[in-house]
Amino acid sequence: MPTPVHAIIVARPGSSAHAQLLRTLDALTLQARRPDAVTLVVSGDGSGARASDAVAAVVEGIIEAHGGTSYAEAVELARPRVAEGAAVWLLAHDTAPHPQALAQLAGALERSPSAAFAAPKLVNVDNERELVSLGVTMTTLGRSVELAAGELDQGQHDRGEDALGSDVRGILIRSEARDRLRPDPALAGADEGLDLGVRARLSGARVVLAPGARVSVHPDGPAALPRNAAQRAYVTRLAQLHRRLSYAPAAAVPLHWLSLLPLALWRTIVHLIGKRPASVFPEWGAAIMAMVRVGAVAHSRKGIRSSRTATWSSIAPLRMTRAQLSRRLDDGHGSEGGALSELNFFSGGGAWAVLGALVVGVASFFTLLAWPAIGGGALLPLRNTVAALWEDAAWGQHGLGIGVVGPADPFSGVIAVLGTLWAGAPSFSIVLLWLLALPLAVLGGWFAATRITDRGGLRIFGGVAWALAPTFLTALVEGRPAAVLLHLLLPWLFHAAVVAHRSWGAAGAASIILAAVLACAPVLAPALGLLWATALVIVLTRGWFHGAVRLLWMLAPTAVLFAPLVIWQVRYGDLWAVFADPGLAWAGPQVAGDSAGRLLLATGFPTSDLAGWTEVIDPAVAVWAPLLIVPIALLALAAAIAPRWGAGITLLAVAMTGLATAFVAVGVVVSFANGVPVEIWPGTGLSLAWAGVVGAALVTLDTAVTLPKLRVSAVTVAGLALALCAVPALTALHTDRTVLTEGPESTLPAFVAAEAKGDRDIATLVLVPQNDGGLAAEVVWGASETLGAQTTMLSTATRPPGTDISALSVDLLSTRTFDAPSELGAHGIHFVLLDQVDTDESDAARAFRVAAITALDQRAGFVKVGETEKGVLWRLEATPAERAALSNVQEGTATAVTTLQLIVLFAALLLAIPTRSSRRAARAQSRIVGRSPEEPIVLPRRHDDQAHEEHPDQRDPHGEDDIDDTADADADTADAPDDTADADDETAEDALEESDPEQGVEAEHSTDREEER
Repeated sequence: MPTPVHAIIVARPGSSAHAQLLRTLDALTLQARRPDAVTLVVSGDGSGARASDAVAAVVEGIIEAHGGTSYAEAVELARPRVAEGAAVWLLAHDTAPHPQALAQLAGALERSPSAAFAAPKLVNVDNERELVSLGVTMTTLGRSVELAAGELDQGQHDRGEDALGSDVRGILIRSEARDRLRPDPALAGADEGLDLGVRARLSGARVVLAPGARVSVHPDGPAALPRNAAQRAYVTRLAQLHRRLSYAPAAAVPLHWLSLLPLALWRTIVHLIGKRPASVFPEWGAAIMAMVRVGAVAHSRKGIRSSRTATWSSIAPLRMTRAQLSRRLDDGHGSEGGALSELNFFSGGGAWAVLGALVVGVASFFTLLAWPAIGGGALLPLRNTVAALWEDAAWGQHGLGIGVVGPADPFSGVIAVLGTLWAGAPSFSIVLLWLLALPLAVLGGWFAATRITDRGGLRIFGGVAWALAPTFLTALVEGRPAAVLLHLLLPWLFHAAVVAHRSWGAAGAASIILAAVLACAPVLAPALGLLWATALVIVLTRGWFHGAVRLLWMLAPTAVLFAPLVIWQVRYGDLWAVFADPGLAWAGPQVAGDSAGRLLLATGFPTSDLAGWTEVIDPAVAVWAPLLIVPIALLALAAAIAPRWGAGITLLAVAMTGLATAFVAVGVVVSFANGVPVEIWPGTGLSLAWAGVVGAALVTLDTAVTLPKLRVSAVTVAGLALALCAVPALTALHTDRTVLTEGPESTLPAFVAAEAKGDRDIATLVLVPQNDGGLAAEVVWGASETLGAQTTMLSTATRPPGTDISALSVDLLSTRTFDAPSELGAHGIHFVLLDQVDTDESDAARAFRVAAITALDQRAGFVKVGETEKGVLWRLEATPAERAALSNVQEGTATAVTTLQLIVLFAALLLAIPTRSSRRAARAQSRIVGRSPEEPIVLPRRHDDQAHEEHPDQRDPHGEDDIDDTADADADTADAPDDTADADDETAEDALEESDPEQGVEAEHSTDREEER
């Protein structure tokens, strides 16, 4: 007599779920061997099921549970209705068994007396040739792995019958095993079948697969994992952690419990490197939930202990080894589909272009090789130690002023990174920056050009044109480090940002570069914000919601870095001051803010000397120098009617946005230097405009100019015009037409620099009589006034922040009798330096300075060190007080701000780190942005550097995107099935894993690297 079968169906309310339920019930009535009883459990409102005659005709009872009831809990509610000696068939409203399913399952149990339950073959209800599940196993460290999923069912897995576990849907549990094999509610809906299989093995039984029993399942039923990526990641990780705590030997449970949060931190890093940021919050949620559910763990361990008769070693042969998992997750494909996207940096001539630019750069700035530091313009020395560099980049006290506590300019972080690259002598990194500026600009321009063209010659032209931008050369000659760094960073921002929506790696890199760009030029924030918003709208209208999330992330590092400064400016200053140029406020030459000046800006020149042309030739002739920009400008304008007109118009919009920024910024004053207004440098806007112009010109040359000879002629004319335009700037240092000077290594006298060696907190009061009869007073801490210590909190302040020493400075140089050394010493001031203005000194300033020297010589408590190149120096006889430390509130604020900024930047950096899978995904796509389907793909000839050949029969399959040529192309593992993600369970978080108690705790403190795909 066959064993009776009681089917338990778990359903959800709703019209779609009810339709699926009716399909499942119909399938039960068509079974060759029909179940003896059917119980329906509805997780929610069951009125619809009760009112259905079709349901009543099949089920023997309906149980109504609350809406939050899990599948395991629903099954438990129905168990009392199962007759004694009956087998249990677990179904859901979306699991429709094929006619022979139950007969095949029952037959499998009859043929295998040792089997505790039989598992069917699950197929997709929409495509029954697609396998959903046929057996589940786990790795040696506990990660669940489907044995067959997402494959075309060709019977290739039908020979296997033995498995460690299975999907819980459709399994038939033997009557003798049903009391000890109950789905664990603590698993939260994941790995329930695997857990039942492990418990069966430990009780001396086994799991048998019945491939002939086919069950169609829906992807979002009550027994399936959630379709939402975050929810799926949460329940999967929670189930894994719960199994870990339940399976581990008693001695290892406390170690596992203590390791949950540290391992969550480690896995957060792994998720970010693996480009799965959506799994970070579920990771922490699962870790915290696993820690607090002590009772659930105890209940699960008790259930295992009560029925266990076998050792853990009995399931070892059924686990999947690391090598097997690696072979399974590596699909063996990658770059063959992306052969058209090879970089060809060396074979395409990019390396030679950079090398040539290096030769030109060294020849143009050859004198700098003998300089330990570079000065002049807005240049200053850097701190002597790397630690001090990063102190200036953090929230807290700065190297200027007394009691000035607040946020650092993000530009200080850029300077800290630059100085760290040459840690032995940070100031020399500025010298190297000037020497390498041209080759670095060519390199960045070449890589940016790879998003526009495949032609090696045009890429070289793009890199050279970017390096010869008039605004860039002017910034080099005038000593504007922020503008130089901006120009070097912009092409990399373009290279990463235009594809940021298709991969987390590009989004992470773009977010860091965007923060650095705005740190160097905050005035570009409105322009870049407008371009970002436009890209976001385009991505949303095309339905690429994951791409929109990546674009939103792009703003995260910038927002975190600038938020403290914005809040400070709103509270103590003026919000417009946020747009002030960072670094040293220097009133250098630039065009006027009138119509004539804006007309000059429209030609690409930020200063009235036309990049040095007015100093080389007669000004009447030099006014025609802007004509040298006309060839590339005409090529750029033609991009609007080129075959790739979408990309051309977009790049022209970038150019107009940058030009509008320069027009608005010119003549605007938000910062001051010794009381002198300092206008915002419009050259940063011109750099953005130049990016659009060069890019649009490349679009024209790549698509509109089809005749090779005509293309070569156009490139030659435009390139030679730009090279001729750059001659005055590139020869300025040799002809003494630049403000660049050797050093100084310190802006203070050598005596002070020696006393403050090692960046000691020694303060110097610097007094400078002004030409208008006023007095500039500034307190400098350390061995020198440094570039990283500059802060817009001081340069844009309309009232003195911190402690105001202006009255004390005036009294110090007056005939007023007071204890000046004591008052200065109370502020921690060690030295007083009387300097003079950098420009020609007026009679009033000279008289003031002479009188000040006399006054200081006559005051008691001051020791005159002597006259130096930096001015006249006095030292206080008494020992000054130590610099005031931060209060507890300030320390807490500094710690919180710095920690948050480091966390976000670290996360962005981890996202930006390329992995094998991200590189493979990138190679599988065209690098070209906005390519139309009608365009031919250009491939370089093999074995030589001859002209490129067009292949009209090869098309870019991703050409319909004006902003990008693909939709979401990276394997976004946060939205992919678990077994297509990186095998990151083989990490330190699995060091304490389920093991055989007889063998002790295996690999208790081992650390495993991330598994390779």
